Amino acid sequence: MNPPKAPDTAARRHHDPEDRGFASDNYAGAHPEVLAALALANGGHQTSYGEDAYTDHLQQVIRSHFGATAEAFPVFNGTGANVVALQALTDRWGAVICAESAHINVDEGGAPERMGGLKLLTVPTPDGKLTPELIDRQAWGWEDEHRAMPQVVSVTQSTERGTVYTPDEIRAICEHAHAHGMKVHLDGARIANAAASLMVPMHTFTNAAGVDVLSFGGTKNGALFGEAVVVLNQYAVSHMKHLRKLSMQLASKVRFVSVQLEALLAKDLWLRNARHANEMAQRLAEGVRAVHGVEILYPVQANAVFARLPHDVSEPLQKRHRFYFWDEAAGDVRWMCSFDTTEDDVDAFVSALKEEMAR
Repeated sequence: MNPPKAPDTAARRHHDPEDRGFASDNYAGAHPEVLAALALANGGHQTSYGEDAYTDHLQQVIRSHFGATAEAFPVFNGTGANVVALQALTDRWGAVICAESAHINVDEGGAPERMGGLKLLTVPTPDGKLTPELIDRQAWGWEDEHRAMPQVVSVTQSTERGTVYTPDEIRAICEHAHAHGMKVHLDGARIANAAASLMVPMHTFTNAAGVDVLSFGGTKNGALFGEAVVVLNQYAVSHMKHLRKLSMQLASKVRFVSVQLEALLAKDLWLRNARHANEMAQRLAEGVRAVHGVEILYPVQANAVFARLPHDVSEPLQKRHRFYFWDEAAGDVRWMCSFDTTEDDVDAFVSALKEEMAR
């Protein structure tokens, strides 16, 4: 039987589909199963703005992972998910305690503060992870009208350092935050990688641990676009639908976000993709450890490897395999693995690293 003919289009390929690097898991394309799901959702008419059959079914899928009261609000991207979630958890005078390295503080262009209208209270951490003791550096002054009021603790799982909170660590944070009258938000841009690393269901370190609202990440795990704000504690937020619209995160054709999340979560695609990315990061770390003069900076627990190497090695290596400096002054770099990273990709990179170090 002949394969179906690809549809005609005026568009042309403008890149080499065999080209892969280690700059970001956002560089990867969409997983073929996700693209197939998009095709299934195409055709015919469906009610817009989330009143479609796909978004309705997504609620069942989300509840199978995060409990019977969970509710998903699909959005365009991760920054949008974080801003909407944090707005929903704070008053106009509210503040959010987070790690200094948190994505909401470092990589979102000031959106939580400028667009969300809230204050970030940051804490330096050795490995990207908050603890109750670190939170207490900023958890004070609730009655002081001269200070933004701490109302939320935001944690990232897995962290921007590639480390992973255990369920007990998140439970301790939630208990501590709730005892102070604060709520807990989890930035789950790489939540699948964390679950794969811990070998536990996602609910173990979210709703079961006391997290109130989750930003669920799909793009880094094989989606084409789209994330979701998942409300785990219905009493922690209000007017989510209005906030999503006000924040310009309500797509007209929401079905095309929802069906991607269904494709990832209905069975085990999310976990397969995350496991593979994590395994490639471990393979990369093992190869790098054998190279004299290269230092791995943090435990490799998800799909990220942070290392320190000489500038005169990093710069030519970047031309061969794309990646980013994390702290250019110190020589720190970040290498990310994706669902489509192959063993050959990793081995070729390690070989190139050895060649540049030997020059």
